[in-house]
Amino acid sequence: MKRVSAFFLIFLYVFPLMAQVYKITDYGAIGDGITVNTVHIQQAIDKCSENGGGTVYIPAGVFISGTIELKSNVNLYLETGAVIKGSPNLNDYKPYQSMFYGASHFGIIHAHKAQNVSITGQGIIDGNDAVFFDWTKAKKIEWGGTQYTRQKENFRKVTEGIGDGPVEPKDRPRQMVIFSECRNVLVRDVQLLHAPFWTLHFADCDGVICTGLKIGGSLETPNSDGIDITSCNNVIISDCDIRTGDDAIAITGYAYHYELPGYSNLRHASANITVSNCLLQSRSSGIRIGFEDQNTVRNIQISNIIITNSNRGIGIFVRDSGSIENVNISNVFIETRLHTGDWWGNGEPIHISSIPRSPNVKTGKIRNVNFRDVTCRSEAGIVIFGLPESPIGELSFENLKLTITESPINETAGGNFDFRGCYGEKLQLFAHDIPGIYMQHVDKAWFNNVTVNWEQTQQPFFTHALEARHIGQLTLMYFSGMAAPAHASLKAVKLVNISRFITNMDKKMLVKEKD
Repeated sequence: MKRVSAFFLIFLYVFPLMAQVYKITDYGAIGDGITVNTVHIQQAIDKCSENGGGTVYIPAGVFISGTIELKSNVNLYLETGAVIKGSPNLNDYKPYQSMFYGASHFGIIHAHKAQNVSITGQGIIDGNDAVFFDWTKAKKIEWGGTQYTRQKENFRKVTEGIGDGPVEPKDRPRQMVIFSECRNVLVRDVQLLHAPFWTLHFADCDGVICTGLKIGGSLETPNSDGIDITSCNNVIISDCDIRTGDDAIAITGYAYHYELPGYSNLRHASANITVSNCLLQSRSSGIRIGFEDQNTVRNIQISNIIITNSNRGIGIFVRDSGSIENVNISNVFIETRLHTGDWWGNGEPIHISSIPRSPNVKTGKIRNVNFRDVTCRSEAGIVIFGLPESPIGELSFENLKLTITESPINETAGGNFDFRGCYGEKLQLFAHDIPGIYMQHVDKAWFNNVTVNWEQTQQPFFTHALEARHIGQLTLMYFSGMAAPAHASLKAVKLVNISRFITNMDKKMLVKEKD
């Protein structure tokens, strides 16, 4: 680990200081916010790479561009006041063809099989999302609809305007910045704004540093992830401010994903990744680990994170054959709320689920996931959800404080679980009571020093402080909490089919049942 850290420090501070400088205006670029400069910027990058590397310098000005390719040993440096802004014309972006989804386009910057490559400086890369969405129309809920929700056709209904979004997309470029099969990548200090799709994507990369970034734009735009890490190794994300419509940070083990550009048929783990000292906001998940992964995700360290005004806080998902293991999360504050519109999730501060995405999938395993020193303030409870055929492995929670508050949109959105992305329409969106912590089909769960509070909650769907079903071994030590105010006569903890139970709680706070 010391060797890796030393390498990162050397790379972080030495590589961007390479002496040769190539100023894009010397190659004909004009920063007037009108001229399309794709060719001129690419000429500067090509010359820099041909001569062994250096810095491609973007001076102050607004430089319109389509797709440019970043190459080995090149540092793209954006001066204060410099803006690379995506062209409003889709034809200015490099096209690609996919088998099932037809023609599409790369975003503004892509690098493929490059080494020692970086984007630095105090400037801005702007995806120009304003031209790629219908801002008058909210995207409608699909994937099984709302017939099983508590509110039926009124679920998350917006009577006026677009509510929380997401807005309806038009044809648009894909990942705004993507590094594919690259080694030794640094993105530092720049602002990445208004992406019409994923903002910053690393696929099959080794040795990545993202630090000091500001990533954001409209919170109403779908698929506008902040940072996506796909089947990468040795990644550091630190000191970033990310506020996006979709997942702020997503760590996945996709081998492929809806034929997006930059990766296909990857067959190795996503491993050795740290995320620290970040401020996050999302209308999806602040941090998402996994989903439809074919590869394993392992060795993830997340610490010193603040997630505010988000839909989900931290989500851990298994839907395919890839496992998720060895995840440590500490010193985190999470604030979540219910949202209107077609956002996945329903206000959970922590969501962990293992559900096959199709009936012929044998899911991987979630194992050795640990939370410590976590404070949550939310309009819904923590959800930990496995199935008999896809149980969750080992989990631990230490020093967890959860406060559940009333939502102003409980009547249209509250009292439901959201597991979209799995098979079976009855498991997509459906009505469910909301305990402080709900857990089912887990091999082994350990809770120490956990507090559940209810703050002015009146809804009848709020129930126990904790409800656990079909658990192999459950340990509850120093657990504090009561049932929700609307059900004051209920026991704090409801246990159903627990094979082994260890606790120092007053047994009067418990109710045990069998199915």
